[in-house]
Amino acid sequence: MPIAPITGKLRKRLWLDLSVALGLGISSAYAYWYGVHLKMVQRQEEFYLKLERQRQLQQS
Repeated sequence: MPIAPITGKLRKRLWLDLSVALGLGISSAYAYWYGVHLKMVQRQEEFYLKLERQRQLQQS
């Protein structure tokens, strides 16, 4: 008794899988960008600004 082939399963779930993958990927990218990356860049800029102010005070 042969097993009937499963047809159309990939096509039915393809759009669901793609939309879920893209949605999760984009939302995690936004969360990383605004939650982690921008805070790190701001902290780095504050450090270099503080360093530059100290150098200007030492040169005066």
